[in-house]
Parts: sequence; structure tokens; C-alpha cells
Amino acid sequence: MSKNRKNKFGSLAEKKPLIEISEEEQWRLIQESGLLNRINTPDQRTPARTQVTTTDVDDGPPPLAEEIFNALVIIMPHTFFLIMMDILIHHQYAKQPTIRDIADRLVNTFPIMAIFMFYTVRHKDDTIAQLALFLLSLGVGPRMIWLVNRGSWLTNLAQCPQVATIWLYTVVQLRLSLALLSLALIGGWTWWTGLRLLL
Repeated sequence: MSKNRKNKFGSLAEKKPLIEISEEEQWRLIQESGLLNRINTPDQRTPARTQVTTTDVDDGPPPLAEEIFNALVIIMPHTFFLIMMDILIHHQYAKQPTIRDIADRLVNTFPIMAIFMFYTVRHKDDTIAQLALFLLSLGVGPRMIWLVNRGSWLTNLAQCPQVATIWLYTVVQLRLSLALLSLALIGGWTWWTGLRLLL
């Protein structure tokens, strides 16, 4: 009986595999299957050849869908801010904005605003983009304050919502140090010219 068992197991051990796979190919298949990731615990270490370092992972640009999502997260609240500023400026001059007025403002402003915001969100960490946003902030901030203090009501109705939205957007996208510097310079200019921030 034991002799039969020996013959059975001995014959199984002596059989050759149907396909010969090199050791490197076996490790590649194991890595691609993800089995080692599932069974590894902190106490167990994978063999040196299966460990993947962070330098092996390509840190390329984010996919387009992620960029669109990031832009929408910024575009939507600024669009609502634009609508709110349009309503407020109308109420300041005792006017009642109609839905058509608001729709016209959005149709004229939203496409340009969305494209501008999409590209600046994409490149906001670049030094050139930060410098451009800083200079834009220094341009639209004083313009907004001047309009509120000295502009005619028709000019204010036409320009204040867009200028206020652009100013808010530039301050939000700037690095904190540049945003504070921009606000300090605009505040200094306002004090020097004798204009008021609030009417």
C-alpha cells in the first residue's frame, strides 16, 4: 500500500509542467495580478524585485475630466456671485432686474469667464500666471472702487458685476502673500486718492 502511494506521489513529482515560464515572467504575472498587494501585511515584505517605488509612477498632467471638474468648482460659485452682484447693483439704483436682464448678462459674460477661469485654474501655480493674476487684481480693484465712487449709474449697472467678479476671482486664485499685497496696495491707493470703500 505504501509502495503504491510512493509510486503515485513520485510520478506526480517527476512530471514536467505543460508550459515552461521563466522566473522573470512569473514575477511579472504575479505583479500584474495584484495578488501580492492583497496578501501583504506590514510584517511581510515583498521581494525586492516586486517593490514599486514612487519614482516608477509617472506624475503627468491630470486627466481632462479632472481639470474640467476643478474648473467647475471655481466657475459655479463665481457665476452665482456675478448674478448676485447684478441683482444688488440694480437694487442699489432702485431698479428691478428681470430674468431677461440676468440671462443677457450671463449669455454675454459666462463663455468668456468660463474659458478664462478654466485656463487660469489649470496654470494657477505657474509664476507667470500668478504675476498676471496679481497685475489683473491691481487693475480691476481700483476700477471697481472708482466706479462705485465716481461712476454714473448706467456705467455701474453695465460694469460693476463683471469687475467685482474678476476682482474676487483674482484674489481667490492668488497665493496668500500676493493676495494680501494686492489688497494692501489697493487699500493704500484708495486712501491716497480719498475714495471710500463703502458708500
